Amino acid sequence: MSLVGQWREIESELPETWGEAKLSLTVDDEGRQPRAAALRAPLAPGRAAESLRFSAVRHRAGASSGAVARALGRLDDERIRGDLALVSSDDVPVVEAAPAPRATDAWDAALTTLPSDWSDVWGEIRFENTDVVEHAALLCAPLNPARTDDGFGFRFRAARVSGYGASPEMVRRCLGRLDEDGVPARVEVLRALSDTGHVATQGPVWYVGGRVV
Repeated sequence: MSLVGQWREIESELPETWGEAKLSLTVDDEGRQPRAAALRAPLAPGRAAESLRFSAVRHRAGASSGAVARALGRLDDERIRGDLALVSSDDVPVVEAAPAPRATDAWDAALTTLPSDWSDVWGEIRFENTDVVEHAALLCAPLNPARTDDGFGFRFRAARVSGYGASPEMVRRCLGRLDEDGVPARVEVLRALSDTGHVATQGPVWYVGGRVV
């Protein structure tokens, strides 16, 4: 069996959580050991008795499974035969990824920071990357989203009782669409007003950076 084939067979028998596999290669023709070591130089091989030692690793710096296969493939190409054996292996503990933050939970949490008589909010929804912003803005179209200058999110107005802006319930429904599509988002209240009165207007405005929001 080729050396690459031997490695693939060893790899297939490793546990799914393997982190490092220490390997030993014994070359059939002892006179070709220097050439074998040279061809495997990227793997930083060492010597132990009559064998060459090296490791394959996952999830950290070192020679990956693919790098090991490529190096052994060079030996196969030059018809250097030998026996590849597994010396030892270790496991990497499986760490479950933290659940993605839910936009509706972030909105609920933001509302708890407001006084009970809040009337108007200027808020911001931010995303991990700009690729999802256009799709998210479509899902949140009822909020009349205004894209942020850095492109990582958009801002919106909310009104609790009346006036300009989406109701808090509508905000939550729009954010629920993000959750349903698996789009993680952070929600922050940038400015808020309480108990405002509308006199022939749709509500108060803020002047930020020379612009009305």
